Amino acid sequence: MIAETICSAVSAAGVGIAAITAYRKRFLAATRILAYALVPVALVMTGLVKWAAGTAFSLTAWVGFALLAVAWLLFLTTRAVERRGGRTRKQRREAAKAARQGAVEPAASAPSLGPGGGTVARPKADERAAQPGDDFSDIEAILKKHGI
Repeated sequence: MIAETICSAVSAAGVGIAAITAYRKRFLAATRILAYALVPVALVMTGLVKWAAGTAFSLTAWVGFALLAVAWLLFLTTRAVERRGGRTRKQRREAAKAARQGAVEPAASAPSLGPGGGTVARPKADERAAQPGDDFSDIEAILKKHGI
């Protein structure tokens, strides 16, 4: 009985605060305050307050909550063990590294620079313009190098 009275008083105070907020032309905030203010009365009217009060003082309910907590901890523990796979962190890193290395052929990522191995001097813009027939010579050289 006292819980219902307290919930009603809290709701009445919330409706009053919402009215003052709406009077100040802050309608969005007033609507939000009104929504929060209606929750306690709604809980009383649905009977959840009486149920919660009965549950709070019930030993059986607390044992049930304890069993739910134990079940939840068991689920979390089994997921953690399953993720670890029974291996150490070092073994997992090595397995991940091996999987990454096997995904691409190691020599495929190394550029083929030819026998010089250094940087190639690029012709200047005016030299390129002077040789209009050599537009695709570098591409032809690459294709010949690979046997295409």
